[in-house]
Formats: sequence, structure tokens, C-alpha cells
Amino acid sequence: MDTYLLEMRHITKRYGENTVLKDMELLVKPHEIHALLGENGAGKSTLMNILFGMPVIQDSGGFEGEIRMEGKPVQIDTPIKAMEAGIGMVHQEFMMIPGFTIAENIKLNREPLKSSLMGRLGGRYLSVIDFDQMGQDARAALDQVGMDVNEQTLMDRLPVGHMQFVEISREIDKKNVKLLVFDEPTAVLTESEAQVLLQIMRKLADSGIAIIFITHRLDEVMEVADQVTVFRDGELVGSMPIGETDTVKIAEMMIGRKMGEPFEKSKVGGDENAPFAVELKNFAVDMPGEKTKSISIQVKKGEIFGLAGLAGQGKISIANGIMGIFPSEGELFINGEAISKITPQKILEKGCAFVSEDRKGTGLLLDNSIEDNIAIAAMKVQKKYLRQFGFFSQTDKAKIRSHAQELIQALDIRCTGPSQYTRRLSGGNQQKVCVARALTLEPDILLVSEPTRGIDIGAKRLLMEYLVRLNQERGMTIIITSSELAELRAVCDRIAIVFDGRVAGVLPPDASDREYGLYMMGYDAGEKERSVAEHE
Repeated sequence: MDTYLLEMRHITKRYGENTVLKDMELLVKPHEIHALLGENGAGKSTLMNILFGMPVIQDSGGFEGEIRMEGKPVQIDTPIKAMEAGIGMVHQEFMMIPGFTIAENIKLNREPLKSSLMGRLGGRYLSVIDFDQMGQDARAALDQVGMDVNEQTLMDRLPVGHMQFVEISREIDKKNVKLLVFDEPTAVLTESEAQVLLQIMRKLADSGIAIIFITHRLDEVMEVADQVTVFRDGELVGSMPIGETDTVKIAEMMIGRKMGEPFEKSKVGGDENAPFAVELKNFAVDMPGEKTKSISIQVKKGEIFGLAGLAGQGKISIANGIMGIFPSEGELFINGEAISKITPQKILEKGCAFVSEDRKGTGLLLDNSIEDNIAIAAMKVQKKYLRQFGFFSQTDKAKIRSHAQELIQALDIRCTGPSQYTRRLSGGNQQKVCVARALTLEPDILLVSEPTRGIDIGAKRLLMEYLVRLNQERGMTIIITSSELAELRAVCDRIAIVFDGRVAGVLPPDASDREYGLYMMGYDAGEKERSVAEHE
């Protein structure tokens, strides 16, 4: 008979009349890396919210079913009870405090205390924190994940990839952890960082900690997982050992249909004689962790232009600098016009729109409805969806709802309707709302950063196809910044590789893997090829 560390049986969850989980089951063994897969909206996040006792579950009527840990029934209705049961979670959206140090974040609410007279008289609230011990504990946890950074560094000075490892270090530091949930842990990591993380996961599993691994990267699942469970539309599709399946079968289980041919753009290259839609000259952006030193690129009107590069090399900052979100120096031209004193308002008025990589920090109003999020930028910048009555104006709710419904259908946003709060959506569907809001501005130029981060395989294809359709049917100029080089090569006319804050080279999508690899590492591909030939 199988012995399970975690048993979640007959789990059903309803939000009003909408059933989001239907008699769901998840069984995890000790020492196991258990991949939990499904498209966005399949129910993965809801099940994990139940497991971790998140308030959103209790505040909406709780759930039906049973949870057992090590064979014993447990009632988990708060995150504290989940932690007491030995459950930890590395969230997809970071839960760190920017103004605190790494050590303070790792030991938050578990600070080691010094023995003192005040502590003995007044208890924990009058005790003194042992900062030396805190630093030692944090250092030990960081060493376990191979993170060579000073534990006294402030969180807001770290690149995004480093923040992920701090999140993991915090969970590792908890001494009673039996089960760790990793929610899209590699989404913000470079390929090399992701490989380190997978090795850490295997090491943790071998030490006795079971892992639930939520991801959309099926190659990582095949590399590290022991068991795979697939959800679709709130129901269990199947669960099997990793040796009994492959990526194609898993993808078909996730989307409920046979996989089509890989997506390819029907045109490549654009009009060589087209004027420049965006031009940067010696453009430098001061974005923490992603600074650029001197970027010079020219994006032709009607082109899909890609920005690629490893994390921390500067690619993310370019769109943020163009939009005026971070301070910049150098020259920016939009449709031939020089832009001085760059501000988001000015850039939006010039016909640009932006989908940020930070969907929760700068992208969404989480406590507003989907339809309000979609319409708000167009209302403020272009005065759309407003009815004028003399000196007064009123929102046209009927038009807003009608437009929102069109984009919900076009982008396949999985929701209960336009009035649903965006906070209640899965991460991937929140991303689609960000795209919908940008498209509502009807821009001539669309800048999109990490558009498919945290999005499932079916939604990735739909979104990239939609961007290409906008380009081909409306002539929209699109600049895509992405860590997914294969996706850029499938849809872009040209791709600039950013290394050390500069453009290492601009390549066509059909350039060799070798050329892309050399530029990614900072080499001049032509010089490297000549050097190799000379030595042969």
C-alpha cells in the first residue's frame, strides 16, 4: 500500500454558482517531486490556496473535501496552520519586503532573540533580536541554494532572479518543513539559474522534503519530476509516473486536444524601405538590476522587433526607459520626432502602449474589475468610454462592458465575467488583462515585456498569434522583450541581443543557434567564427 505525505481527496470549491474545482485529488509521496500541471484557470492556484489556508478560500465559504498529512486529517484554515503542518510555499509573485535586508526577509516573524532581563520580564515583545544569529541562519540558507550575495543587502537592490532564490532560502530556513510548493519558480530565472534551481529541488527531495512543482515548462518537468498530475477546467485529467509519459502527451492532456504544428509567422522581414517607428541613440536606462549603458537600435514601422538577452544584461530596461518608467539618458525618436523629458503620459499620447513584465507592481489594479482594468488607461489618456454632459462626464458602462467582453473572448481570459476582480484571476489571465488594456488604447506602437511569463502552452500560442495578427492586419509596430528566445524567433522580423547594457548584435530569426549563443555571451559572432577558422 502506498504511503503518502499529502492527500487531498474529493476537493470541491465554489465561488457562488461557479464551481472551480470538482472532486479534485492530489496525492504526494515523501521524497517526491510532483509536477502539478494545467492551463491557466485549470484550478492549480485554487487548490494550492486551499492547501495553504489562504484567506480568499475561507472568506468565500471554504471548501468541501479532506486533507491529510502523513495519514492524519488536518484542518488548514490559515497560513500559520499550514506552516505548523510543515507546508511551505515559494510564491510566483514575490512576498518580500523591499526595504528590509535579505537576512531580515528570510527570518521575518522567526527572528532569533537574545536572552535579556527585559525579555525575561516582558516576553517576546520586549526581547532583543540576535542580529548575529539572524545573519548566520540566513547565510546558511543562502549557501544551500548557492547564492553568493551578502545577507545584509537590501532586497530592492537585487535582480529579480536573485529575489526568487531568497524566497526559496526563507522556506528552507524553516526547520519543520515537510512539503514545499514551488509556484512557477523558474519563470523569472535565466537558463543557468533555472538549472541550479532544479538541482536544489532534487537535493531537497533526496533529503526528505516532498515538492509540488507548478510550472509551464514541460522540459523541466521531464528533467526533474517523479510524478505528474494534470488538471483541466477544474477537474483531474490524470496522474502518472514521469516514465509513463512525454511532453506531447502532457500538452494534449492539458489543452484537451491534439497539438498542432509549431506556430510560425507567415511573413518575415517587413518593408525594408519603411521609416523608423522607434529609434534609440546612445540610450541608457537606470533600472536596478537591468541597467543599460548605451543602446542604439532602429525599429521600422510595421515590424515585430525582439529584444533578447540573459537576465540582468539590460533588455528589460529598454521598454521601461522608452515609457519613462525609469530615468534615461540619450536620444529617443518616435515616428521621427525627438522626445525630450520622457514621461509615461507623453509616450502614451504619441501612440505607444506598454505591457509591463511586472503585472502586479505596475500593470494591474488588483481590487478593480477586469472591465475597469481594460478601460482605465484609454479613459484617462484618450477620454474614451466617457459621455459628456456639459462640463461633466460619466463613464459609459455599457460600452466598457461590451468592449471587455470582446477582448475576454479574443484573448481567452478565463474568468466568471467582466465584473470579476483581477485579484481573483490566475497569473496568466492577469497577464492577458494587461495585454487587453494596452490594446484598448489602439496603439501604433506596442511594447510588450515578457508576454508569456507564467502562461500555459495553449495560451502562449494564442497570445503570440494574436500579436502577429495585430501586426499583419493593422500594421502595428510591436517590440517584444522576452527570455523565451524560441518564441521571439517564431514571430519577430529581427532580434537585438543585449549584453552588458549594450546591443551585442541584431540577427534575423533564422540565424544559427551558434550566432545567438555567441552574442548572448557577449562575443562578436563574426569575429569568433574567424578566430576559430584561423586556429583550425
